[in-house]
Amino acid sequence: MGLLDDKVVLVNGGSQGVGAAVARAAIAEGALVAVTGRRREPGEALVAELTAAGGKAVFVRADLADAEQARASVAETVAAYGRVDCLVNSAGLTSRGTLLDTSPELFDQHIAINLRAPFFAMQAAVADMLSREAPGTIVNVITSSAHGGQPFLAPYVAAKAGLMGLTRNAAHAHRFDRIRINGLNIGWTATEGEDATQRAFHDAGDDWREQAAARLPMGRLGQPDEIADFVVLLLSDRSGVVTGSVIDWDQNVLGGLD
Repeated sequence: MGLLDDKVVLVNGGSQGVGAAVARAAIAEGALVAVTGRRREPGEALVAELTAAGGKAVFVRADLADAEQARASVAETVAAYGRVDCLVNSAGLTSRGTLLDTSPELFDQHIAINLRAPFFAMQAAVADMLSREAPGTIVNVITSSAHGGQPFLAPYVAAKAGLMGLTRNAAHAHRFDRIRINGLNIGWTATEGEDATQRAFHDAGDDWREQAAARLPMGRLGQPDEIADFVVLLLSDRSGVVTGSVIDWDQNVLGGLD
């Protein structure tokens, strides 16, 4: 449909999982894409895949735990394409920790990746949009756990709940600049990162996806490409005037009780 024709889309945390799916979906809708990641090999492999398919993409190596590198991801995208029209913050740290066993170091890691990085990436992207007096769109990939979450996700929930509030705050601040900022609270999703997390923290075997799916209402986990299509819609003009919305993209109805 060409929903993002000639739009420059920066996907932070875009070398795998949901971010990589967003990059693929954005390219399919006509975007020029930049993806960031800490590891060069998967990032460059994704860019090679996208360009081989006829798209235009660049990889920006960035450790988003460093606020200056989060800002620099925008600057490098502007250097490559001349501007940033759309930003997707999809990087996430899901290391486990409860209220009682989370160390200050682990807490700070969650804040750095899950809250501070999106803050300073948005700061830089919005500054670019304002300098050109141009509209823009931002989507923050958050989590349904931001509403409360599991006990073993305490620092993750704290940071992502902050991102949920930040999404609304920034959207309100820049609504008259025609910069639309929305968030997506995604549920349990089948990604490479989730596979590693299940094995590292929950002793999961090769069949953990099947076991998880059997407990879910729709009988399957969420898929990155489905989320990516929704992100692209929110980035595009087809989502109209919507801003400041944080949408629960999940198969469990939060607040519903049996």
